Amino acid sequence: MEKEALLYETIAGNVCLCRLCAHGCRIEDGCSGVCRVRGNRDGTLYSQVYGELIATHVDPIEKKPLFHFYPGSLSLSIASAGCNFRCSFCQNWQISQAPREGGTHTGPDTSPGEVVENAVRRRCRSISYTYTEPTIFFEFALDTARQAQAAGLENVFVTNGYMTKEALETIHPALHACNVDLKSFRDSFYRTMCGARLQPVLDSIRTMKALGIWLEITTLVIPGQNDSEAEWADIAGFIHDLDPDIPWHLSRFHPDYEYDAAPATPLETLQRAHAVGRGAGLRYVYIGNAPGLAEDTVCPTCGKVLVRRSGYSVALEHLKEGACGACGAVIAGRF
Repeated sequence: MEKEALLYETIAGNVCLCRLCAHGCRIEDGCSGVCRVRGNRDGTLYSQVYGELIATHVDPIEKKPLFHFYPGSLSLSIASAGCNFRCSFCQNWQISQAPREGGTHTGPDTSPGEVVENAVRRRCRSISYTYTEPTIFFEFALDTARQAQAAGLENVFVTNGYMTKEALETIHPALHACNVDLKSFRDSFYRTMCGARLQPVLDSIRTMKALGIWLEITTLVIPGQNDSEAEWADIAGFIHDLDPDIPWHLSRFHPDYEYDAAPATPLETLQRAHAVGRGAGLRYVYIGNAPGLAEDTVCPTCGKVLVRRSGYSVALEHLKEGACGACGAVIAGRF
């Protein structure tokens, strides 16, 4: 259904200036923004996917991936169609690119209250706005997040980080955690592979940290694109300067959507990237989409395994109320 959008202004000629994400779309009457799901009608900007969820699933929180945010808990994951990026390698392109690919972006009308009730009924600890960029269904996410918080649930964005500071400040009292895809540390990658820019993503990550939102970062390692040790060192250095306790997830690439110019990421490449992150002083570096490699949470002080993982199977071992049960070191996260 349609609902008047937030974070925009109308100027002369019934043109809407969208302030939701860093694209800052100037949307003419009768047109839509880059995301294809925010449209201008007679000088009023509308969200065209309010409550139209095309994906609703219960996931382990580790699937987001969030490893330091209530590990072992369940999260109700929801998504509407559309995205403000055009990643040629998108793993969820059937949802994110549906409006561009001629597919439908409609789903059964769902209210925020119904989402919250569903999460409570299915014993979820949180609601995750995921599978595509949650910023594009911001109005529904905001209404749902506020009701979820009132019901004692946490809220999670799995995001490309391209929202404005104003958007983050609007939702942050009800937004508790984010996993941000930091896809590269090269602006040229963002421009050619995603149709975006790097700097707004870095700005959002800093803003999330300043607002006290729990933060984890994921980099999909694509052979021939962002798999140099120099680039890994740049990403690790950025994270370390912000907070060495921020977990960094290195995810294995598999060819999908329009990008088939590279094979699946060699496991050796992921292990080298992991070594770069640890060498840069990051305390928690993980490898994803490669079961058996660097999945466990280990105490950075004594080396004791605190959370043991095998895929999405999770066992809390020596983690005791947010601290290492062996040496007492405080472990960063929400437990």
